[in-house]
Amino acid sequence: MRIRVDLSYDGTHFSGWAAQPGRRTVEGALTEALTTMLRATEPVRLTVAGRTDAGVHARGQVVHLDVEDEAWQRVRGRSGRTPEEAAAARLRGILPADIGVRAVSRAPEGFDARFSAVRRRYLYRICDDPALADPLRRHDTVAVRGPLDVAAMDTAAGRLLGLHDFAAFCRRREGATTVRTLLRYGWTRAADGTVEGSVEADAFCHSMVRALVGAVVPVGEGRFADDLPLRVLTGGERDPRVTVMPAHGLSLEEVVYPDDADLATRAEEARATRTLPQLG
Repeated sequence: MRIRVDLSYDGTHFSGWAAQPGRRTVEGALTEALTTMLRATEPVRLTVAGRTDAGVHARGQVVHLDVEDEAWQRVRGRSGRTPEEAAAARLRGILPADIGVRAVSRAPEGFDARFSAVRRRYLYRICDDPALADPLRRHDTVAVRGPLDVAAMDTAAGRLLGLHDFAAFCRRREGATTVRTLLRYGWTRAADGTVEGSVEADAFCHSMVRALVGAVVPVGEGRFADDLPLRVLTGGERDPRVTVMPAHGLSLEEVVYPDDADLATRAEEARATRTLPQLG
């Protein structure tokens, strides 16, 4: 059977999601915990909705794993709980404090944590006023010098919406497409004075969100006009005026899936290499 795990984590002391020899990673910690819980002879294999870089946080991460029914039933032990309830409780007792298990459930037929997702939403936090800097939020908020023009940033961000080749904002990977649909990108000032950017797309390529943030911050600082990000996008190449922002300001907030009946179809569509439609 396929099991879905919804989790959150503080990425401060992790070298990202993906397991790496000799490094502390979220995948490594979760794999070890699940392997221990299931008493598996081989490490459990995980599929994640979105790989996060070193220092990036998550409130809405999703993974799946495939388990034999007999092994899964053993998780409940002698308790009256369901295997899913027992698994959630046991994982919370095994995992370190900087990983939280929100829920464990049986995945519906056709579910794939990565390919079935229809959209992913990230949040980026910036403090532009030293007087408002909260020491308790220093691990998830980036400080910048001088006030930011949030309205200009929001205007600049809105110009990027739609289906585009985001090569100018991605770290290229051999054989991987950089065509994405940016569904939402906006900036507001939160009640605590923090400047917050919400970025939502069907999928993201490597370093894309932090580069999108880095494209609008100079606009907010008044160093460039609000058409800079769009000009970088249409240029199709990495631009020295765009800095990839620090990882710790970023958090994966939500992964959204379609209705159960559409999960398999969505996964098949997502596996296909995307290209831009031909004009004319």
